[in-house]
Amino acid sequence: MDTLKIGRYIQHLRKTAGMTQKELAEKLNLSFQAVSKWENGDSLPDTAILLPLCDTLNTTADKLLNGGSLVTGERRLMKLEDVETGFSYIECIGRLFGEDCSFFTGMVEGINEKMNIDLLAYLKDPATREVLYAEVLIQGILNGRTVDPDEIEAGFRSKHMIGTIRRYLAKADGGEAAQE
Repeated sequence: MDTLKIGRYIQHLRKTAGMTQKELAEKLNLSFQAVSKWENGDSLPDTAILLPLCDTLNTTADKLLNGGSLVTGERRLMKLEDVETGFSYIECIGRLFGEDCSFFTGMVEGINEKMNIDLLAYLKDPATREVLYAEVLIQGILNGRTVDPDEIEAGFRSKHMIGTIRRYLAKADGGEAAQE
């Protein structure tokens, strides 16, 4: 393990969260000197503090111990069913809170602005809904996740979407691009 790389990553996350060494230490019931030692690469966090540290810095233990690098061995599997459930939860928030609720409208407006789409219209049309599913899966692949190609074949109607997702998977796996 590269203690200096891990330390720099801890420091980066701490600063990104707008915390001082003292504030991070207080959240973890430690001395600021312990945080300083981590950040200087002089020591590593104790295993007992690792998970609370990761929660506080909004990261995972594997990513922290790799100094912020994506872990290259096994990648976490994304399931199409989970993506579908996620979008149904967005719709459910609209039904439960009301589509005129500022929480719901703010969420939808944020997605619309970030993605340059009309989310609610996309969710109503099965073809564009499928595009949203593919977009989430592709973003996951780009962030080090993987999907089961057989699940994609079974779950998508559009051959174009299937081919696009397969190409991203192949690229992520370092292989040749899959044919549509």
